Amino acid sequence: MTTQPTARDRVLLAFEDLLIRDGERAATLDAVAAAAGVSKGGLLYHFKSREALTAGLVAKLRELAEKDFAFMGADPRGGADYYVRTSVFTESTAFDRTIVAAMRLAQGEDDSVRAAFEELHKRWLGLVLADVGDPAIARAIMLIGDGLYYNAALFGLPPHGSQQGEVQALLDVVAALKSLGRR
Repeated sequence: MTTQPTARDRVLLAFEDLLIRDGERAATLDAVAAAAGVSKGGLLYHFKSREALTAGLVAKLRELAEKDFAFMGADPRGGADYYVRTSVFTESTAFDRTIVAAMRLAQGEDDSVRAAFEELHKRWLGLVLADVGDPAIARAIMLIGDGLYYNAALFGLPPHGSQQGEVQALLDVVAALKSLGRR
């Protein structure tokens, strides 16, 4: 049995949708309320302002990131492999959708969103560094994952078969980099 999202969750999802589809300027409180199917008063009950709505999105981003950090830390193939392997953008995951929506806000004037991304990035880097042991190699692996994510998010995913081959080729590079760090 699936649980229906709460009004608060619907508001955050509508905010994400508007940010992803139409950008920050289109994500007004009125537009978010209409897209969520709630009155503006209903939206304001959960989020008193645009800043509170942004804070709600950042809190959701951090919550989803905590789950990702746990998976990354427990991955038997290591944090570096996990980071690259999961850097294949897919619009179907809640985490990816929240990341893209928050990126739209980070492109604007909101320092709180940029600060959240800096915090998350440091945590990911720490997990990769714990796996590979060398700061330069960890940074190179992060750039591989970030580039993979950026290209997929911006240009779309390559055809299914070639995507798997591309990721595996990059994982081979990660393995080679990891072996350099162990010398």
